This record gives sequence, C-alpha cells and structure tokens, in this order.
Amino acid sequence: MHFRFIALYGAILFSATPLYADELSASVAADYNDYLAELWDHFHRNPELSLVEFKTAKRMAEELHAAGFDVTEGVGGTGVVAMLENGAGPLVMMRADMDGLPVEERSGLPNASRAQQESPITGETVFTMHACGHDVHITSLVGTARQMVARKDEWSGTLMLVVQPAEERGMGARMMREDAIWDCFGTPDYALAFHVSAGSPAGTIFAPEGAIYAGADSVDIVVHGVGAHGASPHRGKDPVLIGSQIVIALQTLVSRELAPHEPGVVTVGSFHAGTKHNIISDRAHLQLTVRNTNAETREYLLNGIERIATNVGRAAGLPEDLLPEVTVSNESVPPTSNDEALVRRLRNAWSEHLGDAVFYERKREGMGAEDFPYFTVNPDIASVYWSIGGTPQADLDAEAAGGPMVPSHHSPLFRIAPEPSVRAGVESTVVALLTLLGD
Repeated sequence: MHFRFIALYGAILFSATPLYADELSASVAADYNDYLAELWDHFHRNPELSLVEFKTAKRMAEELHAAGFDVTEGVGGTGVVAMLENGAGPLVMMRADMDGLPVEERSGLPNASRAQQESPITGETVFTMHACGHDVHITSLVGTARQMVARKDEWSGTLMLVVQPAEERGMGARMMREDAIWDCFGTPDYALAFHVSAGSPAGTIFAPEGAIYAGADSVDIVVHGVGAHGASPHRGKDPVLIGSQIVIALQTLVSRELAPHEPGVVTVGSFHAGTKHNIISDRAHLQLTVRNTNAETREYLLNGIERIATNVGRAAGLPEDLLPEVTVSNESVPPTSNDEALVRRLRNAWSEHLGDAVFYERKREGMGAEDFPYFTVNPDIASVYWSIGGTPQADLDAEAAGGPMVPSHHSPLFRIAPEPSVRAGVESTVVALLTLLGD
C-alpha cells in the first residue's frame, strides 16, 4: 500500500440546525448555487478514464480535506478515503465512483467535454466523457460532506466517504478491497451508494427491495478449426460456421432453459475470425456478457455456455483436443442487492423528510451491473444502493408521446439535468446518513 495521508483542518459556512425537509432543501439549494454547480461543471468538462483518474482524485481529496475530513489518497490505485469521527456510534460508508468513458461527447451542452486522454487499455489517445453521470456522484459526495460537517450536533459515529476508481471496468471496488481498505479504516456497519438515472424523472428516488443491479460475467469462447482454402471447405473445419452455430444455440439458454420469470441475459458482443475472403481460418473468438440476479442462475448460465460450446464443437466433428475453450474473466461482479430491512428503514426516512412524492417506481428493463457488491460481501455488510432520477419530466413525457428518445447511459448524447440530480443526491444521502448515525 502506498497511502499519502493529509492532516485536515477546515471550517464550513453552514449553520447546524435540526433536520427539516424545507431547511435541508434550502441549505442544499444554496450550496448548489454558491459552490456545487461550478464543481459539477469542472468535473463534467474534465472526465478521466478508469485507472487514470489522477486529477479527479486529487480534486476530490482537496474538496473533502477542505470540508473537514481526514483524507487518504492512493487506496487501490487512485481511490480516496475520507474519514470523519464524531463520537461513539456506527461506522457508515458512502461511496461515489469517479471514472469517465472513452466516448466523444455530442450532447450539445455548452460545457460538453472535449477532453482527451491516453487509454490505459489500448495506448491510443481517445476522447473522454462522463457518459454515465459519475460527475453527479462525486459532486453530490462533496455536497454531502459539507452538510454532514455542518450538522455534527445531529449525529454520532464515524462517516467514511469513498471515492472509487474504475467502476466502468468492474474492478475499482475490488482493487480497494485488495488494498486492505477495511483493515486500514475499519469495516463499515452500513454501506451506501447511489447512481443517477437517465430513465427516471429528475430528483426522484428509486430504491427497491432485493436486486437493483444484475451480476455480470465476461466470457470468452475460442473456437478452434482446421484451416483450408475457401474453395475446398471439405478439407478443413470452419470455425466461423461452428462459432455461428454456438451463437444461435446460446440463445436457447434463456429462452428455453430458464424459467420464464427468472431473469438472465447471454449476449455475444464480439465475433472475430479470419483474414481474407477465400481462406477458412483456424480460429474464431467470441466475447460474451452474461447477466443474472442470483448465484444459482449465474452457475446455470455459465455451465450451459460451456456445455453448448463444447458439444457444438463435437457435433461439427472436432477432435477432443480442438474443442472450443470457454474462459470466464476475473472482472465478474455479483448482483447488487439491497438489504430488505435497511432499505425499508431508509424509505421510511425519505418519506418522512422528503415526502412520498420523491419516490418513482419504474419497471426495470435492462440488466446493468455494478461493482459495488465487492464492498458489501465477505464480510456481508448491510447495504442500500438507490437510484436518483436525472431527466426532466418534460423530456420523458415527450419520448412517451413519440418524440425524441432520451439518450441512454454510455451514449455520446447522454445528458443529465445537474441541479435536481445533485441536490437530490445530497438530500437523500444526508437523510440516510442522519438516520443511521442519528442519536
């Protein structure tokens, strides 16, 4: 471990007052106008890719230092941990991810990112963009820090704020765990996080019981063949044909082998083979993403992929030493599941302090995944992960009426309404923290 410790002293311009919805909302609104709006603008213009978030991490360390936290940099690479002890009580962690994506922004925003950075994967210089809203997350974390310092007379315990790298690559949380974050700072009694959502009305909260995000595995299938001339296919074993049959057969795993109400996804996202029109190659490479919501479904899908790939190879007449090879990546993440008792407790607190209108119950259409569970398993930590709406209701209504589609996450057109998103992020987090740390 290579940690750089910063001793922190600071004051903040808030008055510590009891938590009422109107007072909290007014305080967060004033802080957004005076401070957080400019901070979000800075982060949006200057995104950084996974594993190389050096400037973002430095700025976050400075912000949390100024708010009054003891800050440690370099945890799990570029990760930042900020601690605030305030008497006896539980240790509660709040996490925000900070990495951007290798996407050229075409959102039309006046502060659209034009930043470029060398990719740590390819070595190429690429455009970068906050195409998933992580700029909202880290701005809200700073706002939360400032509010919690101002309200120290309302809570007791220890607050841990975690700025996580490389969420987009599904490895940042694991890297921080491997860097002994719990050994150095203590194992939290509760762990919290949220994600802004383009599919929900700006400022609303979605916090279901059970799984909110799927588990994900990256799977590689190497299909071996016997090379030949394209004009003499009988002299070889065509890996393109065998690979194509595997792709088709894989679709039966979900459609014909999983129960209709059991969610699962098997998507072949990449298929590479061959070099020339008239050459039958001796190799094809398939790359898959596999999604699930529980360990049993995950095991069934992964076993099924190997079974199908191997036996399609056998059916094509491949010898045993040339059967397809199936490899599961170590970048897998388990499902993100909310502790049911804890999420009910926080929903009651949000309802009491922010009103029932803050909730938005949406249908879960996709199977996006998160690496947050690496913080909450082994040992198991009671956790809640919620969603904050980020799109104006008028835009969602226009889409429903046949108008322009709201751009999805990871799109170059992605755009979030920053003020309601950041404010809701801060308010919901402060209420959750005061609920868990309150006297």
